[in-house]
Order: sequence, then structure tokens, then C-alpha cells
Amino acid sequence: MKTEMLQNDVRPASVAQSTPPPPPALDKTLKSQLLGGSLTLLAGSGLVGVTNLVYNVVTARLLGPAGFAHATTVYTILMLMSGITLSFQVVCAKYVAKGASDEARSTIFANLHQRSWIAGIAIGLLLFLLERPLTRYLNLPDPLLISLLALGTAFYIPLGVRRGYIQGIHAFGPLSINFMLEGLVRLGGAFLLIELGTGVKGAVLASVLAVIVSYFAAVPSPGVSALNFGGIAIPAREGLQAIVFFSGQTVINNFDIVLVKHFFPPAEAGFYAAVALVGRLVNMCAWSVVNTMFPVSAGSRSEENEASPVLFTSLLLVFLILSVLIFGLWMVPSFLWKTLFGAHFDLTNYGALAPLLILYAITTGIYSLSSVIITYEMSRKIANTSWVQLAFSGALALGIYILHQTLRQVILVQLILMVALLIILIIPLVRRLMNPQPMRIYGSLRLRRALAEEEVIAEFLRSEFHHPEFEDYRHEFDELVRHPNLENTRENAVRQALLFLRRGAMWRELPPDTRWYEVEITAADLDRIRFFPRAQWRRIAAGSFYLTDVIERIRLKLAAPFRDEFLGKLQLLSSSVEENLINPTVLLIGVDNTGPLTILDGNHRMAAAMLGSSRSALQHLRFICGFSPAMTRCCWYSTNVNTLFRYLTNLVRYFSYDPESDIDRYQENEF
Repeated sequence: MKTEMLQNDVRPASVAQSTPPPPPALDKTLKSQLLGGSLTLLAGSGLVGVTNLVYNVVTARLLGPAGFAHATTVYTILMLMSGITLSFQVVCAKYVAKGASDEARSTIFANLHQRSWIAGIAIGLLLFLLERPLTRYLNLPDPLLISLLALGTAFYIPLGVRRGYIQGIHAFGPLSINFMLEGLVRLGGAFLLIELGTGVKGAVLASVLAVIVSYFAAVPSPGVSALNFGGIAIPAREGLQAIVFFSGQTVINNFDIVLVKHFFPPAEAGFYAAVALVGRLVNMCAWSVVNTMFPVSAGSRSEENEASPVLFTSLLLVFLILSVLIFGLWMVPSFLWKTLFGAHFDLTNYGALAPLLILYAITTGIYSLSSVIITYEMSRKIANTSWVQLAFSGALALGIYILHQTLRQVILVQLILMVALLIILIIPLVRRLMNPQPMRIYGSLRLRRALAEEEVIAEFLRSEFHHPEFEDYRHEFDELVRHPNLENTRENAVRQALLFLRRGAMWRELPPDTRWYEVEITAADLDRIRFFPRAQWRRIAAGSFYLTDVIERIRLKLAAPFRDEFLGKLQLLSSSVEENLINPTVLLIGVDNTGPLTILDGNHRMAAAMLGSSRSALQHLRFICGFSPAMTRCCWYSTNVNTLFRYLTNLVRYFSYDPESDIDRYQENEF
């Protein structure tokens, strides 16, 4: 219900670490784009918000609380469909923004336009078939209301593609006009149709007509007849991300009204719908900033540190907008609200109207700040924070389902959950702000030769084969590990199964398109190498996990009178590295050969080599590096909330996999 306007989506998950520093004017340019577009959309949003407020006041006064509850609930179901509508819009906006020519942009539009019509018609037919069960559950007076909703849905989803095209070309003025047109048609149509005696059906029909008119009036965009299945390939992860995000958003923004309509009498449900109006106004104004932020952030080629002002500027703008709106609501006397909505809404038994309005506005405002953070993450990469939001949307529906004794209790459940969501999302931002990482520029690594994945697995397993996990297999497979035949597919398969006994969770996190190379590491390259923040390295690192920083701290600790057992082992390992008594291979991962590298396997060997007495100790090591543009999604390369959530998801996904069963199967065959 509150979701009226929308945004752009993601760009590729990684930002090349080698990108030169942006010019000093970059932040000003991004901010000026953000402020200019936001002011344009904010002006339009203000007019749309006023129009929608007048529409709801008119329908509330003409229909009364019960009729207003019926009309609002049907419109809310339409807004629940916006999860699909906005998913199409966000993907269309992203790819149109990246289109190199008008022809490419038209092809993108035609492709998504046809798919959106298929989805719209399919969902419309489903609603039509379920009209009677939905009518009973929502306590609606006539199944015809659901039939009208089905018609509106068929047009509403393709409308998202048309608006996505407008947003993708940064035509924020026409986008605002289209939203205003929808509001005006809804207002005028509702007034005329209700006055003609159509009642609730007239209010719902006006909303449907507003969607249809907005669809045909959405310009500039290619003709509505542009249909084409070919031309583009959209990664499934981006589509899934959009659906997950908007599914969670639409549930948080709308499902409370549906549940209130089910649990409360029509009069109380109408009272709650009136309270929820303020949430729509708050959300619409906040999303004027978000709508601008996405194409600006997604189109920016700058590093995360340079693009972060876009996020903080957006958060500040949204906070200021919310503060002004909430303060204005607080200043309005209670009797004005009663006068505005009419005597039918003076329901003293349900609680005072003004306090509930302010409480609902604060709840919506807090969620709007969370939306800014999530959607900024989406504009930069595949963001698993969308799944966090989806989990909270489920908790919200469950919370209201359990706790709904009063309308105030319903709002308090939402407020507590939205505060918790904001805290979870803001903690990583505070950490990044308190510990900013300076941008480092490196030269290109020398790539000696490309390696097959089977050879890398063989090297990884050889360095791991002394661990207790392999005790039962060491005798039988020792020759297979020490002298691998990479041409033998069965050997390669059993080596992978053996590796997965200990390192399956680690290896599965690597992007599937990782390319492996043997590389040359010189003294000049040491500054780019990092340890993964785990176990003893976290204790020693004191904030910086770059190899040279950690080694400097280790040297200081070794000079202290009290010796650390872990550091003592590193010293002993140094001579073994210099005398070639251990596996010399160190595995590294990175985005490309010009950016930072993280040690995947070989932390101890690398540190021991650096602590050795010989300056040529690094020459005793062999370096293998895996590169992928998507490496920033891997928690071993970049540890944050998103990558750790992805890691936990994969742990659950592969929980039932048992590598020992694969090994046992291979033991039955001879090599």
C-alpha cells in the first residue's frame, strides 16, 4: 500500500580494485545528481502524496469506515502484487541504464515487456479463479471486487516495465508526471463513480482505471506493441534478488492492513486504514530519494569508499524528510483529523487517532531508512540483506497474527521489528565508518601459466593431507595425492572428494567462473596480500590483515620477553620453508591481477617465509591465484554480513552431502 514508487537495481558484484582514484569532483557530481533528481521526484511525490491523501479522505467520507476498509483492502492486494511489478521495473531500469544505444535499450524493453504481460495475465487469471475464497477471507461484500483487482493486476505488472524504462534513462520528470497522473485519475474516478451510486465497486474501479491510463501514458518509452523474447540474457541472481527484496518490502508495507481486515470488524479496519494513510505519505516522500539514488549509485564506477557519500547523503535526506513530516503530524490538533475524515471515524473505543498516526509514521520512517541501506547495497552488488528483510517480513506477519488484541498493539509489533531490522543493517555501516580502508593501487601480477581446477585441487589436497581427517585414507590414497595423474578423471574425482572432507565449505564459496594461474610474487607485491581474518590471525592483526602489517606486529611480539606458542611455531616453520621440507604451494584469491589478494591456503607458510632469515625465502614458495570478477561475494576474500550470510546459506544447502560416501564408492574401484 505504501509502496508507490521505486528504484533501480544492481550492477555487477565486483568493482575492479585497479580503478584509478576518481577525480576530487566525483563526490560533488554524484551528490548533485542525487540532489537534483531527488528534488524533482520529491516535488512530484509531494503532489502525488497530497492527491492520494485527498483520494482516501474523499472515499473515507463517502463510504464510511466499513466501505473504506473494503476499498482499501482490495487496493492493498494490488500493492502486494507490486513485488513482481517492481522487480520488472528494477531490472528494466538497470539494463536500460547500461544500454549502449537506443536500439539496445528498445530490445531490452521489448524483451521484458512481453514477459511482464505473461506474468500479469497469469496472476490476473489466478486471482479471478480465487475470487470467492479471497472474498470470504477478507470479509468483502462482493466477489466482483476481486475480479476488478484481477483486471488491474494484468496491467499493473507491465506498467512496471514502462516505468523502469523511464527511470533507466533518468527521465525523473516524466516519471513523476506518470505517478501524478495515476493519482489524479484515481481521485477523479472515485469521486464521480461513488457519487453515481456505485459505492465500493466504484472506488476499486477507479484504481483499476488509474493503472490502465498510467500504462498507456508512460512516456518516453517504446511503443506498447514492442514485444520480443530475444536479445538479452538477465542473470538469474539479479532477478531473484529483486523478487526477494520486493517481496519482503511489499509484505512489510501492506500485509498489516490485510491482517487487520481479517481479524477486526469492518469499522475498526477502516479506522486502521485511515491511520495507515500517513504511512503511505511518509514512504512515498522517502522513496523519492531512493528512486534517484539507484541509477546514480548503480551507474557510478567508483570504489565503495568513493560511492558511500551517495548512501549517507540519501540517509540524511530521508531522515530530514521524515523529521519534518512527523513533526508536522505532531503539530496537527486531533480534532482536525476527526474533521478531515468525518464523524464516522470518531471511534473513541479504538484509541485516539493522533497518537496512532504519529506512531505509525515513526514505524514507516524507520523502515524507510532500512530500505535505503538495502537498496544501496543492491545497486553495488548482489545483496543478501534482501533475505534478512524477507525474514523480518515473515516475522512481522507472524507477530501480528499472534498479537492483535488492539490496533496499537499491531503497530507496536511492527515498530519493534523495524527497529531491530535497522540496527542489524546499520552495524556494518558503523564499522566501515569507524575503520575506513584506504584505497591501494597496485601493479599487475605476472601470470606464468594458466592452471586447470584439477591441478589446483591436487595442490590444495597435498598441503592438507597431514590433518587427522585423512587418517583413515592416508595409506590407501597416499600415492594418488603425492603423485597425481591429472589426466585420470577418476583420480581427479576422488581427490576432490577427499579435499571436501575438510575444505568443502571453503571451496564451494569460490565463484564458479574462477580462473586459476600460477603467478610470480615479488617483494613489490607483498603489500597487496592479506590474511583471512580467522583464529589466531584475528588476534594478532589488530585491525589490519595485510601481510606486511601483520608480520611487523609478529616481529614486535617476538621481541617481547613473553613468547606466544603460536608465534613460536611460526619461527620453527621458517627453517622448514627455507629447506623445502614442506609443501611450497600457497593459494591466493582475488578479483583480478591488479587488486588485493587474500591467502586461501598457506597462511602459516607465507608468514614463516617472511619471518625467515633469508631474504630469498619467497623464492622457495610457489604461488597459485584464482581470479573472478565475482570474488567479492566470497567470504574468504571479503568478510561482511552479505558474504557470511551466503556462506551460512551454502552450509545449509550442502548439509546432507557426505563426501565419505563418494570416497567409499571410489574405494571399490582400482586406479
